[in-house]
Amino acid sequence: MTVCISSNFDSGSIDVVDASDPGNVRLRIRDDHGSNEFRQWFHFRISGAAGQALTLRFENAGQCSYPDGWRGYRAVASYNRTDWFRLDDCDYDGDVLTVSLTPKHDAIWLAYFEPYSQERHLSVLGRATTADGTRVVRLGASLQGRDIDVIELGGGPRQVWVVARQHPGESMAEWFAEGMLDRLLDEADPVAREIRRRATVHLVPNINPDGAWLGNLRSNAAGVNLNREWHAPTVSRSPEILAVQGGMAQSGVDLFLDIHGDETLPYVFIDGSHMVPGYGGTNTALQAQFLSDLAAASPDFQQRHGYTDDRFQDELLTLGSKWVAHRFGCVSLTLEMPFKDNDNAPDARVGWNGARSKRLGSAMLLPVLAHLRRLDPM
Repeated sequence: MTVCISSNFDSGSIDVVDASDPGNVRLRIRDDHGSNEFRQWFHFRISGAAGQALTLRFENAGQCSYPDGWRGYRAVASYNRTDWFRLDDCDYDGDVLTVSLTPKHDAIWLAYFEPYSQERHLSVLGRATTADGTRVVRLGASLQGRDIDVIELGGGPRQVWVVARQHPGESMAEWFAEGMLDRLLDEADPVAREIRRRATVHLVPNINPDGAWLGNLRSNAAGVNLNREWHAPTVSRSPEILAVQGGMAQSGVDLFLDIHGDETLPYVFIDGSHMVPGYGGTNTALQAQFLSDLAAASPDFQQRHGYTDDRFQDELLTLGSKWVAHRFGCVSLTLEMPFKDNDNAPDARVGWNGARSKRLGSAMLLPVLAHLRRLDPM
């Protein structure tokens, strides 16, 4: 039976150079749509290979956006698109990523990380729409006309904004958002009830739906990195950011969380805004307390490994969390989750995955509530 590789579906992405020899399947990771700067995401289906030993060679891995991200990396795979597991036989030689497997069934899907589908996104919006005390508000549209929606929960005076998936290939961010939403919707959860009493939570589960559908790593349909557009977004380049900034201008922001994934570091960490001009001692102290509370809420989070304060320098205020900190004078944080595994709590079968991201989203409610109590002791 002939091996066939296809990717013409939601978030699918791969270029097949030659699949005639199962022992040397030659692949190339695609550039983001509209960009020649970003490439790392892949998602494809292999058909007709049950019981056949395959060797897949990603020939341009060394020319990807984050080549060091391949070191220690294991691809994810699924037979049913629900249960995703890590492949053990993955090797990166500094140029080519080689993945070897023998599928048990006729069809198997491989991806850079467990995908989050547009259909699941729409189902979550539908569930939120019908929940008591919850609204789904259309803030605007993407370049290709897809809706930019915010889920609003609670009626308290403080305004908490959470934005996920500025970089569409970081699908763990939307899994995180779903986990946070699940707990916020739980009427029996006292933490969720108290947050809804003290604050209004604005949750944008996918700010970059075009990039997600197209199988991009970091950019929207125009090849633009949205997390470098916050200082001066435009209708022609980044209407997604304009839409969210419009919502923020109406409500104000008292706490901002920007949810991401990091290709290289095998840890969960937060990049704060203490280096932003005017952030001040009060916010810096509140930020430190928030991080401490998150560490207590989830052992998956750590504070030893992360970005250096000078990582972004001149582009600092082009980033979402830094721009919000400067514009609204509030605690504003970027959460990063790994594409690989969490080295502090490894899982040999799945690595870091959607379920673990969801649990972290649920755990995040504890430091959010503690922060709200510090802002308004009562």
